[in-house]
Amino acid sequence: MKLTTFKSGAQEKIGLVHGNDLQVFDLAKAADREGKRYPAFASMLSLIDAGPSTLDYARTLFDKSGQDETLSEGVASVEILAPIPEPRQMRDGMSFPLHILQAPRGQLKLAARANNDMAELARLNAEPLGELPEIYRKQPIYYITNRFSVRGTNTTVKWPRYSQVMDYELEFGIITKNKGANISAAKAKDHIFGYTIFNDFSARDAQRIEMEGRLGPAKGKSFDGGNVMGPWIVTPDEIGDPYKLKMEARVNGAMRSQSMSDGMLFSFEEIIAHVTKDETLMPGEFIGSGTVGNGCGLEIGWYLEHGDVVELEVEKIGVLKNRVERQNA
Repeated sequence: MKLTTFKSGAQEKIGLVHGNDLQVFDLAKAADREGKRYPAFASMLSLIDAGPSTLDYARTLFDKSGQDETLSEGVASVEILAPIPEPRQMRDGMSFPLHILQAPRGQLKLAARANNDMAELARLNAEPLGELPEIYRKQPIYYITNRFSVRGTNTTVKWPRYSQVMDYELEFGIITKNKGANISAAKAKDHIFGYTIFNDFSARDAQRIEMEGRLGPAKGKSFDGGNVMGPWIVTPDEIGDPYKLKMEARVNGAMRSQSMSDGMLFSFEEIIAHVTKDETLMPGEFIGSGTVGNGCGLEIGWYLEHGDVVELEVEKIGVLKNRVERQNA
């Protein structure tokens, strides 16, 4: 099942995506048609909080009334919002070894270019990647980002004024369900509501400076509209194996990188187990995979320009599409 938050007129609704991702079925309207006021269909968080019976009812409604054209609207005729416009928490990981190795080198190259140090740039290009730092194999590494800066597909991301180097990141992630703490990896599947795509837009020059403070990204990641997810949530039964999905990044229609979702140092289940050590996981949180290898400009030395359109595609989920614009252009 593919579930979306969308705006029709001035009203935010949740719906079930169908018809080759071209139609969205209005769940609250369908329930009302049956004479049932169903508060769980008020928002995606309400649906997740209500538990599996509500998801079963959504399926039942669609099975009964999915062919009723008056209960669906064209995806192109509504505004598709982030599936959860305000997640209860947002964590983003560092799970793919190639990105972990290439990203620091990318930052050093960025500094060399900024200093016009071509000798240092040549040295970095010739240097072997080296070994993965052991900490990344010992435990999942993640940071917490701004849950209020989330936007959805087809939005324009405003380039922060303090940055000159804008980047995209090809990721996917999970939305959680079922409150719990000290969850074992074996039980963690019971806490995965579904999967979505994540573009962790990054102001690389700001990030490069603040990471020297050895605490983690702040303004390099947190700016209005910079956390983009969507286009919808896909439930696990429709995904199958989440660690065998094709992933692709395109800019202005041209392919920048192709990857697979396999090779994560820790699975989402293992990340949940780590996160919930004496810490309560809430339903409706987002946990990102981190960037897949070669999934950003920092790794390949090819950053975004004013007006660029970025498309991130993940097999069985869909396409997340956004335009970036300088605010002073």
